[in-house]
Amino acid sequence: MVEVTAAHEGQRLDNFLIRLCKGVPKSHLYKAVRSGSVRVNRSRTSVDYRIQIGDVIRVPPFRMAPESERKVPGREFPVVFEDDSILVIDKPAGTAVHGGSGVSFGVIEAIRAARPQARFLELVHRLDRDTSGLLILAKQRKALIRLHEMMRDGEFRKHYLALVKGRVANDRQHVRQRLTKWSTPSGERRVRVDEQGQQAHTVVTCLKRFAGYSLVDAELRTGRTHQIRVHLASLGHPIVGDDKYGDEEDSRWFASSGFKRMFLHAASLTFIHPLTGQYLALEATLPDTCEFALGLVEQSE
Repeated sequence: MVEVTAAHEGQRLDNFLIRLCKGVPKSHLYKAVRSGSVRVNRSRTSVDYRIQIGDVIRVPPFRMAPESERKVPGREFPVVFEDDSILVIDKPAGTAVHGGSGVSFGVIEAIRAARPQARFLELVHRLDRDTSGLLILAKQRKALIRLHEMMRDGEFRKHYLALVKGRVANDRQHVRQRLTKWSTPSGERRVRVDEQGQQAHTVVTCLKRFAGYSLVDAELRTGRTHQIRVHLASLGHPIVGDDKYGDEEDSRWFASSGFKRMFLHAASLTFIHPLTGQYLALEATLPDTCEFALGLVEQSE
């Protein structure tokens, strides 16, 4: 029986359990919550429940992995901005933001291991594993809570760069298509356009047109899972290298030419600092791998 203190107030139940039960697979924790083995104040709840001071959480026995298997190698990432309350890094493509779904650890676990003295480190938002660029972490709970409020209220401006197949006709267009999540028979998570889904809004600006491709800026006005990827694919312009919504033949050609990732990069981020009120305009340079892909399409013209 674990009682929640002020240090964890407002945290999601699943994130609290992941920190508490280090070494236990995330799937086991989710199953325990769904089955009612994990209870809050003697009642069943969901993994997204936000725990409150004084909540008493029943945590059942779990078989822990051996210490040697649980050890996460510490790693730092390029820092774009850091102070006492927030950390913004430039995440490389191919690195998950957290462990789970076949990945033993990700950015957050690696940074915690590299900074054992840090009392608090949490992801503010997420990026897909194959997306590079700006990622925000909170170093204080009050900063995390405020940043989440700001995201819900649309107080961030997030711009991504994407290389897409085809010549985009419009210089600028607003994509407002509702999205819903679904799972393949194998259990893989996907997203599709659905009139009954959640509202989603992306502003797409064409930056440069090539013979058979376009470089676009995608501004997120909402933050749905795979939003940019699905919205661009719905326009008939899938992102180069997208293994879920892209063109398989196109991806094979790029891979055989040396570009083996998705061309989606979180390039810029503007917001007001949650605690100091400072205006922040942050940028992450386009990776060399993406510059290489641009060179490929320029050569093919």
